[in-house]
Amino acid sequence: MEELLRRHVGGMGVVRHWRDYYELCKPRVVALIVFTAIVGMFLATPGMVPWSALVFGTIGIGLSAASAACINQLVEQQVDSIMLRTSRRPLPTGNLGPKQAIIFATIIGVLGLGTLVVMVNALTAVLTFASLIGYAVVYTLFLKRATPQNIVIGGAAGAAPPVLGWTAVTGQVDPHALLLFLIIFAWTPPHFWALAIARREEYAKVDIPMLPVTHGVAFTGLHVLLYTIILTAVTLLPYITGMSGLLYLVGVVALDAVFLYYAIRLYRTGEGRTGMKTFGYSIIYLMLLFALLMVDHYFPIVANPLAVAMAG
Repeated sequence: MEELLRRHVGGMGVVRHWRDYYELCKPRVVALIVFTAIVGMFLATPGMVPWSALVFGTIGIGLSAASAACINQLVEQQVDSIMLRTSRRPLPTGNLGPKQAIIFATIIGVLGLGTLVVMVNALTAVLTFASLIGYAVVYTLFLKRATPQNIVIGGAAGAAPPVLGWTAVTGQVDPHALLLFLIIFAWTPPHFWALAIARREEYAKVDIPMLPVTHGVAFTGLHVLLYTIILTAVTLLPYITGMSGLLYLVGVVALDAVFLYYAIRLYRTGEGRTGMKTFGYSIIYLMLLFALLMVDHYFPIVANPLAVAMAG
């Protein structure tokens, strides 16, 4: 009986550790990254994505993104232990140690980049490595504590996934892929600053110069609104350039209208609760926007007159 109990407890420990490693990868963030990369793959070709690019590109990009997330948590473990939002992560709780995190991040990072080099193409591997370094090293180690504009500059790394997906299929960077990059790049500041407004006291406690800490909630709310207006303009470009059709245009206008509503409310009230609602909607917004791009790509309801004119 004691032996059975010991085995049961030991098994539960293994399960718990696997869950800790899973959380170390920031699975929800990585899921969004992988989703936008997959959409980039489908938008890169008029037909079906080659299975090798789809499968191995997704694995490689996903593992590399997870590795960057592990490194981020490794660097931020002391800060994470103080902030309520992050205090239950595997490293602050002691469920995993730094050595385990380093080994795990290295293994999945090498596997991810190796998969891209061997099974996809070198350009995708190089760009993926650059985005990994941009997020895990440049942003986490330097920008985050150097300037309140950290998320604007560091947002370039987070905007790379659809470009990575595109290059996984074509082996080259296309202007339309850069347009997808621009959408996420413009989306990142209002997305993250809305959260920063809600968590400004926690950021102040750990002395991280987020915009609401250094310049106040009103100033940050104004910038959330301004960047949301910029985002609205940028998201019209796929239609204007002939990349997408009427279905996308109608859908994205509706999505932008709701985002602007939240941004205006946040600017007027400066409430943390409104900040969290804006942050939550921004995630849904990006997922639906990229879903619209993909659906419109394969099932255009009405031909885009601008695309027809440019083709003629």
